[in-house]
Amino acid sequence: MKKEKINLFDKVPFISEHITTEKEGELSVIAFPRFRNKFMRKYFTPKNKPAVIRVRLEEHGTAVWNLIDGKRSIKEIAEALAEHFNYEKNYEYRIASYFSQLHNQGFIKL
Repeated sequence: MKKEKINLFDKVPFISEHITTEKEGELSVIAFPRFRNKFMRKYFTPKNKPAVIRVRLEEHGTAVWNLIDGKRSIKEIAEALAEHFNYEKNYEYRIASYFSQLHNQGFIKL
């Protein structure tokens, strides 16, 4: 049986269930618990640290994040953002790298 190669751009990303999105002006801020397990949150969160970690996305990151809806493929998102990225050379590679980072960090699922 021949294995079919799947292109990253064919994948449909969706935001992981433990992630929430907040707005800070024009930018998006993604928030997630330091620990997913309630016991770990209660007993292992450092005293001077918040239980929720917030990551402020920059302009391009916010533009990409705002288009993740669980319906559009990465290719469709990249096409929608071509103008935002001023059709710069290799912007598709930047978007693909960004999606790989989001996926590796557990912020999105594919």
